[in-house]
Amino acid sequence: MSDPSPKNLNTKKQNRFHVFVWTLFDFANTSYSIVVVTFIFAVYFKDIISLGKPVGDLYWSFGISISMIITAILSPILGAIADYSAGKKRFLLFFTLLCIISTSLLFFLSAGDILWGLILFVLANIGFEAGLVFYDAYLPELTTVKNYGRVSGYGFAMGYLGSLAILLIAYPFIKQNLIRETFPLSALFFLIFAAPLFLVLSDSRKKIDRPRSYIAIGLYRVSSTIKNLKHYKNLATFLIAFFFYIEGVNTVIFFAGNYAKSTLNFSMNELIVFFLIVQTTAIIGSLTFGIISDSIGQKKSLVISLLIWMFTIVFAYFSSDVNSSIIKSFAEFFSISSTEMIRASFYVVGLLAGSVMGATQSTSRSLMSKLTPEDKKTEFFGFYSLFGKSSAIVGPLVFGFVSYATGSQRIAILSLGIFFIIGLTILKKVEDPYVKQNARIS
Repeated sequence: MSDPSPKNLNTKKQNRFHVFVWTLFDFANTSYSIVVVTFIFAVYFKDIISLGKPVGDLYWSFGISISMIITAILSPILGAIADYSAGKKRFLLFFTLLCIISTSLLFFLSAGDILWGLILFVLANIGFEAGLVFYDAYLPELTTVKNYGRVSGYGFAMGYLGSLAILLIAYPFIKQNLIRETFPLSALFFLIFAAPLFLVLSDSRKKIDRPRSYIAIGLYRVSSTIKNLKHYKNLATFLIAFFFYIEGVNTVIFFAGNYAKSTLNFSMNELIVFFLIVQTTAIIGSLTFGIISDSIGQKKSLVISLLIWMFTIVFAYFSSDVNSSIIKSFAEFFSISSTEMIRASFYVVGLLAGSVMGATQSTSRSLMSKLTPEDKKTEFFGFYSLFGKSSAIVGPLVFGFVSYATGSQRIAILSLGIFFIIGLTILKKVEDPYVKQNARIS
């Protein structure tokens, strides 16, 4: 029976407040991801900075790959250092400010500033991605194991809510063609809503004697973890599965807007509507799967989400063929052209993808929290980041190569299904901690 004393009630309220403050950071940082990575700056870089030339896509892919490679290398080392010194908040603050300052400086870029554009984007993306290592590692400290799923879901739901908020705030600027102004606007949004985490959440500091530098300590702990990875076989299996299926998720995030604008000729207004649909369904999906994962287990929830992803990929392939008899039949039924029918069906693709986009990432984070040893939380979240960021390098390259080799983005979309199939196959070999926990209780 729970203790109804005022002290216990106050503790519960404080815990809920801390969770809310933690989720505010998700609300804050997605202003960067939606404005810079996914939508506005990505288009601005191609059309304005790169003068609309095709080589702009190549430069953009270089920026993504370079930032992801650097983050992938740094993440496990930084995580190990943070575990050793209990310095999550200091590292998170540093990388958050790096992202905010670099994003705000994008305002000063103009046509032809490709090098500076890439430098600032790489710095901002490193700040954003590396900061997530330390942000994710807060999860086990904020709630109990049985609530990992829903609390992680709250975070992702707040993130997508933040995306909606920044899109609505930026929309008047976009209508007035004040595109550059949205970059410092995004940075200010990030700064305001990230601040509560640093003011409220604590980070216990350890007074330690350091015979070596923090970097040497970090490298030593990472090498030790790699050597002893055989003792964490279940965790290693999950990370490999995560590497493959998150490749598909990351590639969809990177190319959805590009595909809609380049292949389907979406206008800026149509793109905004599309992203509003994705963000809205992502909020619902994150919350729903957070509750489901705590009820049936993270592994089963992930399996469901990956099956939905596979269906979405197949649907996107068949619904984007202008010569398809199904498309023609539906177009005739609704009295519209086949091209308009294809464009309309892509909104459905966005709805389906959004419903599992946040859910897959959220459930993966909560399962990772359950599988990770208590004394190596941040270090292993560094490896989690390593596998996630590495996939963000491989997936887009595969998509681009298939698209180039076949001359068809439809086939490139279908190729993403391979990542989900491999990830699902390996995930089935992961021992579900939810099953073990229930077996002990019974």
